[in-house]
Amino acid sequence: MQKVNQKVAEQLLDVNAVKLQPNDPFTWASGWKSPIYCDNRKALSYPATRTYIKQQLAAIIKEKYPEVEVIAGVATGAIAQGALVAEELGLPFVYIRPAAKSHGMNNMIEGDLKNGSKVVVIEDLISTGGSSLKAVEALRAADCKVISMLAIFTYGFPVAEQAFADAKVELITLSNYNALIDTALNLGTVSEAQVDELKEWRKAPSEWGK
Repeated sequence: MQKVNQKVAEQLLDVNAVKLQPNDPFTWASGWKSPIYCDNRKALSYPATRTYIKQQLAAIIKEKYPEVEVIAGVATGAIAQGALVAEELGLPFVYIRPAAKSHGMNNMIEGDLKNGSKVVVIEDLISTGGSSLKAVEALRAADCKVISMLAIFTYGFPVAEQAFADAKVELITLSNYNALIDTALNLGTVSEAQVDELKEWRKAPSEWGK
């Protein structure tokens, strides 16, 4: 049976939510040159893909975190997917902005969230982990307990792994960079030589391509 991480990787590649271009790299907002670009929001446009992702995230929560009381999505990429998971589980949903609004109620957390709530956070993509953990900080500041964070995909950067460990947040992802590369190779999306280049990028992404 195909593993979940491989099936998710295959579906993300199939709908072009993930693009691999080691010979024609992308430029991230950080200025990094990258052979990969990931936009998991595209998966929302494909019912079979978004449903599979929703069901897999919900299944993990049912199995590992039965005590959860609220599902939270990180804006903007995980708002829709988080709401889908909350609907699947029959739970309340909130979402966390990157920063508090400058008007109205000055909310950073949108929705009805009670103090002391046990929350599982949904994220679409883990890069360095900074923005994801900022959402965790906002929930903790609201006197809530963050049980875990679940994400669709992670690049697996050591800096992110260390950041989550330091913040004492358990992170579970449906798929990851290694599974993506293996799947892409099996599908013929990339060659063996390109796989070597993709692995080199992950070792030092800020220096790659210079």
